[in-house]
Amino acid sequence: MDAPGPATSMPLSPTRTMNSTPPFPAQPARASDKGHADRPAGRLPTRRACLLAATALAGLSLPARSQDDDSAVRRGRALVFPRDHGAHPGVRTEWWYLTGWLGSEAAPTHGFQLTFFRSRSGLAEGNRSRFAARHLLFAHAAVTDLAAGRHLHAQRITRWTGSADAAAGHASVADADVHIGPWSLRRDAASARYLALLPAGDFKLDLQLQRSQPLLLQGDAGFSRKGPDERQASHYYSEPQLQVGGLVTVDGQPRPAGGRAWLDHEWSDEILHPEAVGWDWVGFNLFDGSALTAFRLRRADGSALWAGGSFRAAGGAVRVFAADEVHFTAGRRWVSPGSSASYPVVWSLQTPAGRFEVRALMDAQELDSRASTGTIYWEGLSELLGAGGRRIGLGYLELTGYAAPLKLG
Repeated sequence: MDAPGPATSMPLSPTRTMNSTPPFPAQPARASDKGHADRPAGRLPTRRACLLAATALAGLSLPARSQDDDSAVRRGRALVFPRDHGAHPGVRTEWWYLTGWLGSEAAPTHGFQLTFFRSRSGLAEGNRSRFAARHLLFAHAAVTDLAAGRHLHAQRITRWTGSADAAAGHASVADADVHIGPWSLRRDAASARYLALLPAGDFKLDLQLQRSQPLLLQGDAGFSRKGPDERQASHYYSEPQLQVGGLVTVDGQPRPAGGRAWLDHEWSDEILHPEAVGWDWVGFNLFDGSALTAFRLRRADGSALWAGGSFRAAGGAVRVFAADEVHFTAGRRWVSPGSSASYPVVWSLQTPAGRFEVRALMDAQELDSRASTGTIYWEGLSELLGAGGRRIGLGYLELTGYAAPLKLG
């Protein structure tokens, strides 16, 4: 990904909303009478790459923090809840990432993805005004309609001053509660449910997501290494096996949203080693109640620079994977007619929890965001196959750096 232009080149206030239904050529922005800029976005930036692009967008070095700073990402820092469900404004990048599927285990009908991102831009460091835009907030949502073979998506972007009364966008530091305009994701403490509301043109998500298992702390008690250097790490936890209720509306037709979901919350100052050009990542809810995460970061020659993940059986302890215990082997590839990128949409995955096959449920789940932050990537609903080729889980596969290497500037 080539670094976007300077932050001042993008009109970020008031909230900017973009929608698309592929295939969709990029078109110039048009200002509405309310001052919003509504335009096709091609497709959406990846959850991580969007934040990385925002950081590159600012192009500024952030002030160093003391390791005694509670917001610093470091091994041994205990995660405390509900505080750590909320935002960490002192850290450079952060996201709340939700994926899931609707329908039955044997016949899923839809996949859905929604993500809220926060990026500490560095643009207003030292400015005491409560109107100073210290952060960029991004959000995107997507629905994969398997029967129709469609991938619908939309995104929003705004600046955030850090104040609690910001109408355009806000992220609470007390608990999970983030919004950009009418799009919102929050956690109801009394019921331990997540509530998501995203009206997005061709589709709308109105979801209630009920916790069915304890939090899953990734890595070393929530400290997750992302590279050979200790500083390439994040604080990271997951909420697997969320029970999905509510409604998903596509083309004005509402349908009950029954299925399973997975939520990741992650924050970091640095997650990419200079040699990394992209990554492969999976998160699966298994039908027996287990949860599987695996990832690898790739060098330019395709070799693994770093890897990791975890497995937790229902009611069991977390088994954290070491970097040399996770192996991705590419199988069948799909070539995008839009970008000409070749994506492995079938994988053999070797982990300490066993050998699996990962297979996309629809090939055409590439997202082209050259009209916004510049990244082309693949992310979509997939199945996990066990012994004998039997489907044992559903989740999401993410592939970045295949159309072009990811770059931070």
